[in-house]
Amino acid sequence: MPQATPGSGEGVYLARHGQTAYNLEGRFQGQLPVPLDELGREQAAELAERAAAHGFAELWCSPLLRARETADIVAARIGLEPREDARLMETNAGDWTDRSFADVQAESPELFAKFIAGDPTFAFPGGESFAEQEVRVCAALVDVEAGTLPALVVCHGMVIRAALSVRTGEWLPEGQRVANGALVPLDPEEAARADLGGEDATQAS
Repeated sequence: MPQATPGSGEGVYLARHGQTAYNLEGRFQGQLPVPLDELGREQAAELAERAAAHGFAELWCSPLLRARETADIVAARIGLEPREDARLMETNAGDWTDRSFADVQAESPELFAKFIAGDPTFAFPGGESFAEQEVRVCAALVDVEAGTLPALVVCHGMVIRAALSVRTGEWLPEGQRVANGALVPLDPEEAARADLGGEDATQAS
């Protein structure tokens, strides 16, 4: 199946969910139903206030609990009902799910280094590859752009990495380092000027 053709990204913003205990602990949550922690709920509320200034007409989200909780907090502020799309879920972490970064690094240092670097050839053992995730994320965003704009998509760190890498046409090795609660434009030119959170961001997991 050919990959869907991405658009310009104009009128679409991506937001990372608020912090979870797994983010704070450095643990792979993958597609587990992990809730927001107290700080994560505060970050979601702050995101909601920033979102209100954009006049979004549509709100999409990953169905994973942490993203849905974030989207619900945003929805209560901007008066939109979240539309769930499973293609926006975080990468399936396979055998690494529910394990700590430290344990995985000790067991598989070379493969873990590829994950941290955002290597485009990386695949979770027993799970999903970054390349596979890019295909589904890109297809979801094509549908978002075909709908009502402007639109906000509440999702995950590595979903944002996948989206920005496709839209800019170049691999962004640190693209998954997006701060919890960050609001990032999908448009490549705007995204290049955006503050993703850098070293202050929790590692996507």
